[in-house]
Amino acid sequence: MKKRIILLLIISSAFGQTGIEIAKMVDAKPSPKDMSNTTRMVLTNAKGKSRTNVMVSKSLDGNKKQIIWFLEPKDDKGVAFLKIEHSDKDDEMRMWLPAFKKIRRISSKKKGDSFMGSDLSYEDLSNRDLDENEYIRLDDETINGVDCFVLEITPKKEAKSSYIKHTSWIDKNSLMAVKEKSYDKSGALKKKKEFSHREMKGYFVMKRVFVEDVQKNRTTEVAFEDVQVDMGIQASLFQEKNLKRLPRN
Repeated sequence: MKKRIILLLIISSAFGQTGIEIAKMVDAKPSPKDMSNTTRMVLTNAKGKSRTNVMVSKSLDGNKKQIIWFLEPKDDKGVAFLKIEHSDKDDEMRMWLPAFKKIRRISSKKKGDSFMGSDLSYEDLSNRDLDENEYIRLDDETINGVDCFVLEITPKKEAKSSYIKHTSWIDKNSLMAVKEKSYDKSGALKKKKEFSHREMKGYFVMKRVFVEDVQKNRTTEVAFEDVQVDMGIQASLFQEKNLKRLPRN
């Protein structure tokens, strides 16, 4: 708790801080050592037709290592995704496709592709490297009663991003994102994102993500249920062989 109190004191005197300084505070905020949850993802197309996926997710080290198993619908049961982020080389991303009995490796060139037909890309599932982006502080705003920092985030060439920039609203209290707009390479608005979070064991953790692809008129709503933190998940879980093993609980 001492670390969190210190952070809040820093936030209270944040007037005049630069974009990169705020981004560093966000990056340094307390986060669980590991996390497990059931994820419910509802995809709604331009005609209003919806499809629901249910997944189990386990992650480690601030979500830098993550494994996801699909449980529903029946056609997707057994599909699994593994992500391991690296600071000195391209991230590893792999998808197990049981229907084809093969592992699909997702290259950095495919980061902008859709994750399982949703409005989230593989890039959206990854953390942003501080050194691979530029941060400009815009005027603070209040969103739904929440006092927010506003940052313009521009990926550098080495980020290999599918976006040209993001505008992100950060809750000054929790240092969690509450809203974001992402723009494609032509500078056109591509996605609107809304986030909500809950406090758990001294951490702020994500509760809901709502993504609208404004160009395709589609939405994806992700709800995180049965959230557990600091369970002692082992790093050995995050291996390709475990993609083929559905969790027992």
